[in-house]
Amino acid sequence: MLTPKDVKTIEDAKQVVEERQLSHVKVGLFDVDGVMLGKYMSRNKFFSALENGFSFCDVILGWDSKDKLYDNGKYTGWHTGYPDTSVRILPETCRNLVFEENQLLFMAEFSGEAEKLCPRALLRRVVNKADAMGFDVYAALEYEFFMFDETPDTIRSKGYRDLKPMTPDFFGYSIIRNTVHADLYHQILNMSESMDFPIEGLHAETGPGVIEAALAVDKATEAGDKAALFKTFMKVLAQRNNKLATFMAKWSPDYPGQSGHIHLSLRFKNGRESAFYDPTMNHSMSKIQRHFVAGQQKLMPEFLAMVSPTVNSFSRLIPGYWAPTDATWGVENRTTALRVIPGNEKSQRVEYRLGSADSNPYLALAAALGSGLYGIEHELEPYPEIRGNSYTQPHQPELALPQTLWEAAARLRKSKAAQTLFGEPFVEHFAASREWEEREFRRHVTDWELDRYFEII
Repeated sequence: MLTPKDVKTIEDAKQVVEERQLSHVKVGLFDVDGVMLGKYMSRNKFFSALENGFSFCDVILGWDSKDKLYDNGKYTGWHTGYPDTSVRILPETCRNLVFEENQLLFMAEFSGEAEKLCPRALLRRVVNKADAMGFDVYAALEYEFFMFDETPDTIRSKGYRDLKPMTPDFFGYSIIRNTVHADLYHQILNMSESMDFPIEGLHAETGPGVIEAALAVDKATEAGDKAALFKTFMKVLAQRNNKLATFMAKWSPDYPGQSGHIHLSLRFKNGRESAFYDPTMNHSMSKIQRHFVAGQQKLMPEFLAMVSPTVNSFSRLIPGYWAPTDATWGVENRTTALRVIPGNEKSQRVEYRLGSADSNPYLALAAALGSGLYGIEHELEPYPEIRGNSYTQPHQPELALPQTLWEAAARLRKSKAAQTLFGEPFVEHFAASREWEEREFRRHVTDWELDRYFEII
């Protein structure tokens, strides 16, 4: 019998469904916010969709994470009548569903005109660019997330106040915490193996209820799949344990924000040796890695909306909380936005530390990789590396990052590099969606404003 990892072709997908005698199969895809949407599909419908694709209402490209319709979208809206758009199933993404006995999950991508807006297809196009330049791309993502002794109902009944974290106080890397909660930790590890997004490291982070998971390295497109699936099913696992996991960039002003760091490396396709490692150079950084880091540094302010995609993302980007504040780089320096990690032929890489946990993994990866490839193409050189505490040092004005989502969206919209790398349709659509997000925020009055102004002003 075929295992999910054996499935590569349409015929393989049909065979594994028949061998399991499934009447229905689950199919899902990711929207611009990184939210997984999908449905159960009957076996006959699934077999037909494997061959011919299927249709999905394109409203999923025209609403936000709360199902509110954009009023500024060009691709779809009331002006188009929200027609169906085409979707293709990806046989090679077959996975077990750990919480549904004998059931399978297949991932899908938008196709046709909608492919220009599809996050997974966007990453695939950038990876194809790397391939054309002679590189294989390897990536690994790591996430911090807070776990609460709450449910979707209790957080709403409490108005998101006085929430109870799974564990109290600050206790990073605690053996006590991960032993007391060993059952939950093992559920996470078992799920990650069964669903093929293996975890390389899992530990308690500093802060009440914080856990960090470092996913294993893989080819970049597959790494994007694994990160997106990990975020989705980590939330599922938490709720099945009457807990709740949040990947918000910063849920409380009292605690550090939550990162979604990206580790990237390039290998030459011919011979497959590292394109980043050169033992004769300072820090073992090859010329290609220097150009790659320079491109990431130069385009970071223009691509920030793809990496920090919510209003809340910008609450994390403040000094002293392990998040970068400018487009800086350093060697083994966790105060900079880019951390070059010297190593050997297998381990030389760069960590894109700007990423936050709330980002869409496909878009964050596309931004981090695309900007690096831009640097190689244009043979850019980075600014001098930062030594010591980056937060206390002055930096060049051009390294300053946008301070709001609105500003970040405007920078992305105007970026010629973004339009070249990602295509004008995607840039227009995503920038408009981020402007919508900021406008939705501006419609609300925060507790801070009430406390600040209600009585006194």
